[in-house]
Amino acid sequence: MRVLWVVLLIAVIWSHEWKCALSDSIIHIGAIFDESARKDDEVFRLAVADLNLNNEILETEKITISVEFVDGNNPFQAVQEACELMNRGILALVSSIGCMSAGSLQTLADAMHIPHLFIQRSTAGTPRAACPPTSRSPGADDYTLMVRPPVYLNEVIMQVVSEYSWQKFVLFYDSDFDIRGIEEFLDHASHQGMDVSLQKVESNVNMMITSLFRTMRVEELHRYRDTLRRAVLFMSPATAKAFISEVVETNLVAFDCHWILINEEISDYDLQELVMKSVGRLTLVRQTFPMPQNTTQRCVKHNHRINTSLCDPKNAKAQQLEITNRYIYDTVLLLANTFHRKLEDRKWHSMASLSCIRKNSKPWQGGKSMLDTVKKFGVSGLTSFLEFTDNGTNPNIFFEILGTNYGEDRGRGVSRLATWDPVHGLNGTLTDRKLENNMRGVVLRVVTVLEEPFVMVSENVLGKPKKYQGFSIDVLDALSNYLGFKYEIYIAPDHKYGSLQPDGQWNGLMGELVFKRADVGLAALTITPERESVVDFTSRYMDYSVGVLLRKAERTVDMFACLAPFDLSLWACIAGTVLLVGILVYLLNWLNPPRLPMGSVSSTTLYNSMWFVYGSFVQQGGEVPYTTLATRMMMGVWWMFALIVISSYTANLAAFLTITRIENSIQSLQDLSKQTELPYGTVLDSAVYDQVRSKALNPFERDPMYSQMWRMINRTGGADNNVEESKEGIRKVKYGRFGFVWDAAVLEYVANNDEDCSFYTVGSNAPDRGYGIAMQHGSPYRDIFSQRILELQQNGDMDILKLKWWPKDSPCELYSSMQSRHSNALDIHSFAGVFCVLAAGVVLSCLIAMVESWWSRRKGSRVPSKEQKQADGPSARQAANPCPHNPNEHPMALSTQTQNQTSNTSNAAPPASTRYQPPACCDIPCALIVQHSYEPNNPSELAPKMRMTTFTTSPPTPRLYIQ
Repeated sequence: MRVLWVVLLIAVIWSHEWKCALSDSIIHIGAIFDESARKDDEVFRLAVADLNLNNEILETEKITISVEFVDGNNPFQAVQEACELMNRGILALVSSIGCMSAGSLQTLADAMHIPHLFIQRSTAGTPRAACPPTSRSPGADDYTLMVRPPVYLNEVIMQVVSEYSWQKFVLFYDSDFDIRGIEEFLDHASHQGMDVSLQKVESNVNMMITSLFRTMRVEELHRYRDTLRRAVLFMSPATAKAFISEVVETNLVAFDCHWILINEEISDYDLQELVMKSVGRLTLVRQTFPMPQNTTQRCVKHNHRINTSLCDPKNAKAQQLEITNRYIYDTVLLLANTFHRKLEDRKWHSMASLSCIRKNSKPWQGGKSMLDTVKKFGVSGLTSFLEFTDNGTNPNIFFEILGTNYGEDRGRGVSRLATWDPVHGLNGTLTDRKLENNMRGVVLRVVTVLEEPFVMVSENVLGKPKKYQGFSIDVLDALSNYLGFKYEIYIAPDHKYGSLQPDGQWNGLMGELVFKRADVGLAALTITPERESVVDFTSRYMDYSVGVLLRKAERTVDMFACLAPFDLSLWACIAGTVLLVGILVYLLNWLNPPRLPMGSVSSTTLYNSMWFVYGSFVQQGGEVPYTTLATRMMMGVWWMFALIVISSYTANLAAFLTITRIENSIQSLQDLSKQTELPYGTVLDSAVYDQVRSKALNPFERDPMYSQMWRMINRTGGADNNVEESKEGIRKVKYGRFGFVWDAAVLEYVANNDEDCSFYTVGSNAPDRGYGIAMQHGSPYRDIFSQRILELQQNGDMDILKLKWWPKDSPCELYSSMQSRHSNALDIHSFAGVFCVLAAGVVLSCLIAMVESWWSRRKGSRVPSKEQKQADGPSARQAANPCPHNPNEHPMALSTQTQNQTSNTSNAAPPASTRYQPPACCDIPCALIVQHSYEPNNPSELAPKMRMTTFTTSPPTPRLYIQ
């Protein structure tokens, strides 16, 4: 109870002293603050305390104050409290409230001639919007001075986005921001062709983001992510921090986004927190106050020393000062200097108690003089320099533009990019150049799909990262060496390039990029409109076209390749011709027998005629002389025929043995589409699959060739003729009857590196697409990658990389369906048939020789003995046969007969010679002439010695000598 009485006693004493001070002091200032501006009241009282301690300004006078708090959205309460202050007697009114209540106070101040120093305060720290003008009587003085400079946010943000060359972005504003404050900016942006989208950010940011994920489909979220890559934020620092944290955590933005936050009320503490929470690039526009770097110069202003807790930048309290706090301190300092001048000029007008209720109440007489003195002089303080123009505004305002670089590193440094003021405009250069040629320190996460020769595993050691090689890897290494970045590469989980699924999501490599799990997609990835709608592609680094891989017809070994120059029917005709001509020759000789010369042993039998015709056909000559004109005419024509046939056979055989012609009927995609015997297909849900389907079904780009191909590829829903991976399609071509439709570059590499050179490719010569490097939509690396790829193409480095994987001196024929021998030497297979024919002839000759030997022995066993011949005698044989000799009788039999006759007459004197002349009736060849000579050199030797010689054309007469 005693404590309560003590408190009441102190309150009474303090109230009595305060009233005495008010009655004694001639300087009384009234202040009206917003209920939420408790810090304004603190700074206001601290400023008054500092000035009361400064004897150089007010000397012995002291400043007294009266402070009232009002609801910023209740103008009636503000006017009521202002009238109460005027009733107490004030020299000036200081207010830190919003525009709604400030308009009423402005009207009251004009009516009561009380200088009103208005410090505009935005609601909850949102960016300021210009207050609407207050209606007043024509010619009436404006007793309200705008301590804070006019709102220049429209001009500043327009300058910034123009320097960044933004044409499409989204503008976020919080719920407390008056959207009418940026109408001027939106009008200018529309006139310049900018596409600006507006979106309000609710106070509960988490609920707002959750509703987005709940109501939007996947493709709508992708488009929303794209809009967030370029954004302007008109919101308070607290709302901006919450909004940035939420969108970063929900993966709505990536490190390649660029946001601009504009607000005059961004402290150094807020700046550091915003940078820590954001990713990508962040540009901040805030109001700044030029101050000397020296602490003494910052705190000492002419004849006044500012409290160190407010002017020292190292002080924690000074770092958290709001802009309204600074203007309140300088306002009090300005009023103190005004009072000082009024006291020196002895033009002081005492305070008057004014009543706002009475109709006949007169305004303060000294108000006009006090207002002019305030507007005439300025003061240096926490806001650099505070002064007013004739229209009652503060012209001194400066903006600084701060920014970070692209990246994911939190807490990265912030640098000043430029400054802006109403007189000089932008001082500095702003560029949205995402990357320089130096990307050192940047580590990219690369997703890939294995596809020869673009990406292949070169080394796979357990426990170590896989190493890759290929044409695309070489391109990435060339970019890495030039730009200085590093990369980590991994294979897509499902080993697919990716396609849009029925649920609206992408799988494969594309899904890794869409869901921000990878920065770069590198593979044999073609640029398609569907893919470009969700990711960004660099410029193409290689042309793309569709081709088909086919297996060459295998070269079979034909042992009778020597017969190949002529068709079987032609060989049959030639054989028939030989027989026919042989018969004709025989008949011609039979009808008109030729006169053979004495001693000739040849005959014109059918066998000899056939042999002679065959020998002349194979250019080996004949044995039978033909002397008749008809026979010679026939043989002349036959020789001409044989010459032509043999010459044609020789020429065709040489060409056939040099190059084996094994042609395939499929030489183009048109040929492939027209046939149905050979099945063909591609990889399901691949770019080739989509391309064929689009050109077959899309009425705007329908192609008959692709329509026919689509019927084969989509047979039974695509399950029969399509494969899951390209390697499976290549295996089907190699080990079966199948055509694989795929990227022409991949198929050329496969055909080049096949050990058996059993593949060939056909395709389109005109590339309609290209291979590119995929990146996240809006990636800052796309432009610099594209620029470097163009440089590689222009200086020829890209062609060198291509020759490494697609050499010109390929050992295999890529575009020919025939298998050819490049060597000029003929192998054993080319003459296998000839050797077989020779072997068959040798075997047949041996068989005939064995048969002839057997036949001769069997016939010889039937020849009669000497006793039978002597018993029969020649007379008996002649009686039986008028011709003394059989035409088929062997010469040895004749010799034997002659020998027997000689032995019967051995007792007689032998003649010198005996000539045997066959009778004319004999049919045996008359060319055989046998001459017997007896030489009794040794009478005791009764066995004669015989020597016989046979000649075919007029030989000398053979002689048989018997000694």
